[in-house]
Amino acid sequence: MPSGLAALLDDVSIIARTAAASVDDIAAAAGRAGSKTAGVVIDDAAVTPSYVTGLSPARELPIIWAIAKGSFKNKLLFLLPGAILLSEFLPAAIIFLLMAGGLFLSYEGAEKVLEKLGGEKHGKTVDDVIEDPAQFEKERISGAIRTDFILSAEIMAITLNELTELTIWWERGIALALVAIAVTVAVYGAVALIVKMDDFGLSLTQRSSELAQAFGRGLVAAMPKLLIALSLIGTVAMLWVGGGILLHGTHELGFHGLYDAAHGLESAVADGLGPAGGFFGWLTYAAISAMVALIVGWIIVFILHKVLGLGHKPGAEGAAH
Repeated sequence: MPSGLAALLDDVSIIARTAAASVDDIAAAAGRAGSKTAGVVIDDAAVTPSYVTGLSPARELPIIWAIAKGSFKNKLLFLLPGAILLSEFLPAAIIFLLMAGGLFLSYEGAEKVLEKLGGEKHGKTVDDVIEDPAQFEKERISGAIRTDFILSAEIMAITLNELTELTIWWERGIALALVAIAVTVAVYGAVALIVKMDDFGLSLTQRSSELAQAFGRGLVAAMPKLLIALSLIGTVAMLWVGGGILLHGTHELGFHGLYDAAHGLESAVADGLGPAGGFFGWLTYAAISAMVALIVGWIIVFILHKVLGLGHKPGAEGAAH
C-alpha cells in the first residue's frame, strides 16, 4: 500500500510538473506571438481616439468602454473559436487569411496617406455638423467595433501563425485568449488615458500650485500634437505590418523574389554598420515593407474608388478614421 501510494503521488507530481511546464510554454508562446502583433496594436490604439473626438467629454469613457466590450466579444466569442477550428481542420488557410489582412492594412494605410496628401475623404468626419448626437455616437461605436473586428482578426491570425509549437488545440486556445485579453486591455486602457489627458490637464490648471498649473497647461497644449503623432504612427505601423505580411506571405506561397531582395538588403545594411547594424537592418526591412504596402494599397484604392466606384462618399453613414 505505501509503495502504491508513493507511486500514485509520484504520478501526480509528474502530471503537476508537466502541467506547470505546459502553462509556462503557453505563456511564453503567447508572449512571443503577442510581440508579433505590435504593429497592428499600435494602429488600433492610434485609430480609436478618433472615435471620441468631437463628442462630449462626459461621454468619452462610456464610449471607449462600449468599444472595448465589443472588442472582447469580437476576439473571444467570434474570432477565437474560428481560429481554433481553422488551426485544427484547415491550417493551410491561415496564410491566406494573413494575406487578406495584409491587403486590408495596405489599403487602409494607403488611403490615409492619400487623404493626408489632399485626396478625397471617405465617410463622415468630425468636421461635419452633428445633428443627432445620440445617433452619431451609436454610429461611432458601431464603426469602431467593425474596424476593431478586422484589426482583431489580423491580431488573432498573426498570433495563431506564431503558435506552431503548441500542438494541442486547448493550449493554442489559452494562448490566443491571453493575447486577446492583454491586447484589448492595453489598447483601450491606453486610449482611455489619452482621451482624458486634456481633462486631467485642465483640472491641474485649477490647482494653487504654479508647477501643477504649468504642467496642466502643458498637457492641454500637447493633446492635439499627441493625436496627430498617434495618427502618423498608426499609419506607419499599418503599412509596415501590412507590407511585412505580404512579403512573408508571398515567400510562403513560393514567390521568393521580393522577400529575398528585402532580406538581402536588410543583411547588407546590418553587416555594414557594425554595432548599430541590427537596428538599421530592421529599419531597412520595415521601410521596404511599408513601401510595398503603399504601392499595393494605392493599386487597391484606385481599383475600388476609381474603377469600381466603391467606398463611402462624404456624408455616408459611419465615421472615417
